[in-house]
Amino acid sequence: MIVAILCYAALCALSPVGACRKCHGFGFKVSQNRRGRIVRGRNCRRCRGYGQRVRAGRRIYNVATRLHREGNR
Repeated sequence: MIVAILCYAALCALSPVGACRKCHGFGFKVSQNRRGRIVRGRNCRRCRGYGQRVRAGRRIYNVATRLHREGNR
């Protein structure tokens, strides 16, 4: 269990963003038109078209450092 937490912490430190789970990193919805061709859809609402999301561990780290920084001013 502790090894898994340390590995996730290392992952969050090395790669703080991951691919969006809704659009799979494209940043938009992929759909087909009536002829069957793949066309670009609207921007993804979850990642706002960036295709990336901040990992949960990195978000917790950012909140903790912000609280520490604001508390020590």
